[in-house]
Amino acid sequence: MAGCCAVLAGFLFQYDTPRIVLIRSRKVGLMNRAVQLLILAYVIGWVFVWEKGYQEMDSVVSSVTTKAKGVTVTNTSKLGFRVWDVADYVIPAQEENSLFIMTNIITTMNQTQGFCPEVPDKNTVCKSDADCASGSSGTHSSGVATGRCVLFNETVKTCEVAAWCPVEDDTHVPKRNILPNITTTYLKSCVYDAITDPFCPIFRLGKIVENAGHSFQDMAVEGGIMGIQINWDCNLDRAATHCLPKYSFRRLDTRDTDHNVSPGYNFRFAKYYSDLTGPERRTLIKAYGIRFDIIVFGKAGKFDIIPTMINIGSGLALFGVATVLCDVIVLYCMKKRYYYREKKYKYVEDYEQAKTEEFSVTRR
Repeated sequence: MAGCCAVLAGFLFQYDTPRIVLIRSRKVGLMNRAVQLLILAYVIGWVFVWEKGYQEMDSVVSSVTTKAKGVTVTNTSKLGFRVWDVADYVIPAQEENSLFIMTNIITTMNQTQGFCPEVPDKNTVCKSDADCASGSSGTHSSGVATGRCVLFNETVKTCEVAAWCPVEDDTHVPKRNILPNITTTYLKSCVYDAITDPFCPIFRLGKIVENAGHSFQDMAVEGGIMGIQINWDCNLDRAATHCLPKYSFRRLDTRDTDHNVSPGYNFRFAKYYSDLTGPERRTLIKAYGIRFDIIVFGKAGKFDIIPTMINIGSGLALFGVATVLCDVIVLYCMKKRYYYREKKYKYVEDYEQAKTEEFSVTRR
């Protein structure tokens, strides 16, 4: 109990005040300056130079427009000789922050609504009507089953469906982006290159895929999604000509060779037509291609007095770390720590109590 009272009395009736002690020691002096130098390097080098702590930062807000140009030629057994332009292979014509380029198609010509055999697979091949469930419609089926087993070709029978006929057979698929100084003349001839022409906003499709580490030929067959990343890091304290974009590319769709259930990117669309005497017909197209997503990010900064003063104050406060560290080493780690403690701390009694004790001694 007496000990607790002594601690409480010490807490209530004692006061600590800093005492400045000059220690003439090369070892302690060099250590103190080294810590201060490290703190100064951190504040100037990292906070102000690298992180631009003197600036007010804001994120980049942007709007992206895309345009594709060019023609190509194909010669296939189904379509024959055909010239493809932008109206054919860019679907849809405009998207927000994206551009889809069709690179491979499967066409099913002259479809009409009716009854026809399903495409053969392990679930549709049959030998008799008993193998076909009437009214069933699977996730991957082309229509609703009628319950009949009919000839698909001379050797194979499959379950009949009510659908757009003939049904699509996709089993035989072969495996196989303006700165102020840019002129119209320059745009007509430039092509983006990460080393020789990194600011040209015109890209070859193959180069985009190649820069992402993939094969264009393989990706064109099964399709995919490519991200075109445009990074803007702008220092608004400098001229606007120094604010330049940096392009990078990466593949966004899942491509796992061990678990490749639905690779690439594709979708279906149909073109409908009819004549005066016949039923409505359509041509079903399963389009494989590469969708390009344009992703813009970055930040912009400009000098502002408030973050500047905040970071200067924080830096000055860090200099107290040097004093605390040196005090710990001098008072607790060095061989002469008891000597330094005697110089660092001085115990002073209450003035009135000291005068009373002095008076008592004098009277004796």
